[in-house]
Amino acid sequence: MITQVSLRNFGPFQELLWSGLSGINLVIGPNSSGKTILLKAIYSAIKTVEEYKKGDEFRSAADILMNKLYWTFQVNQIGDLVTKGAESGLDFEMVYEDAKFKYGFGRDTTKKIQFLESYIPKRESNSLFLPAKEILSIYKDILRSREYSNEFGFDDTYYDLAKAWLLQPKGGKNYKVFAEARNNLEELIDGKVEHNEQLDKLFFRRGKQRFDLGVTAEGVKKISILDTLLGNRYLDSQSILFVDEVESALHPDALMRFLEILYNISKLGVQIFISSHSYFVVKKLYLIARSKNISIPFLSYFENSWDTYDLSDGIPPNSIIEESVTLFHEEIDLAVH
Repeated sequence: MITQVSLRNFGPFQELLWSGLSGINLVIGPNSSGKTILLKAIYSAIKTVEEYKKGDEFRSAADILMNKLYWTFQVNQIGDLVTKGAESGLDFEMVYEDAKFKYGFGRDTTKKIQFLESYIPKRESNSLFLPAKEILSIYKDILRSREYSNEFGFDDTYYDLAKAWLLQPKGGKNYKVFAEARNNLEELIDGKVEHNEQLDKLFFRRGKQRFDLGVTAEGVKKISILDTLLGNRYLDSQSILFVDEVESALHPDALMRFLEILYNISKLGVQIFISSHSYFVVKKLYLIARSKNISIPFLSYFENSWDTYDLSDGIPPNSIIEESVTLFHEEIDLAVH
């Protein structure tokens, strides 16, 4: 798994070192603090490793990375990713097991990575990024915008996910953990999404009833995406899963059960990175860390700086907890006055 990442002059991150990464890793911060940027930076790096020399891929790792950064962040030139006002260029380093992947470039870089070194051996497993918004209702638009129009709109996290989701299920025995997770996901939403090939339409099936996807809740569609990916074998026991704003479109009860499912998947070996600004997510993962006696590294943006903790040691100071405390004090003030 990925054990460490460091960024220097990468967007909002002037200097960041996050080490001791584990099976589940959590990033907490307010809007525009850089949570999604961090996850996308790690995702772009690991996907470059996975795509390099895969099948008939002839491009260099530097060319693959450049293309990944360009389409994932959708900037005019990748030099725009360098922190505004920084005196030096951007540097990124990722440690996978004991091997390093690192690169760097300056503000004037257009479409050529100036420096890249990778010592990570060939990786057969696939990583995926689950964005905050579900893709089932728009997957055709995503594919059209990239494969026909070749224009900005849906970034590479959406495009990669749409392609992976469309893969046909494979026969044979699935991982027991994945099969159990699928059962739990379908129980959670009380049904499953199916593709009618004759009509080329998606429907949500609950028992004998079938509903048009347009009248299906966004949370149901979001959960169905993971259900399909566990079934078509795009993900395996060594995959890395990035879940951005995991609480988006999910009721707190469904969110708690979804986090339990993610924890069960992680026990098989799947590494998971989660971003959130939900008190429920922090609290639930804290309880998982303590009850299961596992490490859950926690990167928190608080009082204008990023700090690293581990939820197995307790819940550290962060903006989400502070806001819940503020609301509690306001409630007390109303009660006594």
